Amino acid sequence: MEIKMDMMQTTALAVVVYYFGGWVKSKWKLLYKFCIPDPVVGGLIFSILNLVLKQSGALTLTLDTTLQKPFMMIFFTSIGFTASLQLVKKGGLQVVIFWALASVLCIVQDGIGVVLAKILGQNPLLGLICGSVTMTGGHGTGGAFAPVFEKMGLQGAMTFAMAAATYGLVSGSLIGGPLGKKLIEKKNLKPHPELYVSEEEISSSAHEVVTYEELFKSLALLLIAIGIGAVLEGFFKKAGITLPSYVNSMIIAAIILNVGESTGKFHINQKCTEILGSIGLNIFLSMALVGLKLWELAAVAGPMLVILLTQTVVMWLFAYYVTFNIMGRDFDSAIMSAGHCGFGMGATPNAMANMKSVVERFGSAPRAFFVLPIVGAFLIDFTNAIIITTFSNIFH
Repeated sequence: MEIKMDMMQTTALAVVVYYFGGWVKSKWKLLYKFCIPDPVVGGLIFSILNLVLKQSGALTLTLDTTLQKPFMMIFFTSIGFTASLQLVKKGGLQVVIFWALASVLCIVQDGIGVVLAKILGQNPLLGLICGSVTMTGGHGTGGAFAPVFEKMGLQGAMTFAMAAATYGLVSGSLIGGPLGKKLIEKKNLKPHPELYVSEEEISSSAHEVVTYEELFKSLALLLIAIGIGAVLEGFFKKAGITLPSYVNSMIIAAIILNVGESTGKFHINQKCTEILGSIGLNIFLSMALVGLKLWELAAVAGPMLVILLTQTVVMWLFAYYVTFNIMGRDFDSAIMSAGHCGFGMGATPNAMANMKSVVERFGSAPRAFFVLPIVGAFLIDFTNAIIITTFSNIFH
């Protein structure tokens, strides 16, 4: 039997899968501990069921994921609306240094991925998927680049990306806390929060109000940024520069935000933008995951595992020896190193969870909680996209 679902039915299915994942997560606390997103939980369970049905010959499901890209664009454009230069200045040199470190890690991850993929006789694009695309980039960036890589000839790229990103979430969560603990105890480090920014400054959207007018205005600005971004994409293509569509929209969103902040003529409601971005991300990820073809993993499971295990070791070494030493060799640097494992292999929420688990035992680290989200939430997405695009153009 074959079932074909149109784009609205596929979107409805994705939403159901999202809520199912949240329900499963509420029953299995281990998933909550590792900060596995609801759409990933529900989507993977659905994909396994779909695999069983297909392999048994009972059912073939055909999905129309036309709306996946629009929701992806909403998510990434919302990140552009957080790219405040004022916030970067407030974080000072520490933000710039950590951004540079995170960008260097992206280059290292992609270099390792490409080299190992070639050694193992695989497409170099598979190495990039097991590199910064999903390690630093997570499910969002993986889902964004997978269709691009499939056009370049890597069949099954979306399945590989979701599998690698899920591995990264778990492994990044597993190594971050123990690494922070080891650094603190070995170096005998003590917290000194009085030197840094207060935690009240971390969330600039805490006092913003969500109303229909504010929400609609935020949606309008998101759509305008996406529309102008499409024009910018055409301009870049004529100039011979190819960037993912979402990067162009992120650039426009960042320009709109900073023009508003510098002139004082208008304000971007960060809370509304965050809500819309979260909706975009959850539906986009759910659609990406319900469409996974797990049977495509069989041929590359071994090589992928080799690359991903190597990335885990490299992440630990980078955070322990590079991040800690360059960020200051103090208590906050140790906490930041633990966090770097979280978003260097998974996502910013994993980084925050790693850091919280360490500070709950050893004391507060406000600087780490201020610097890391600025880099993890928006800055690294810009440089990572450029790094991935450069590698893919060279090696595809």
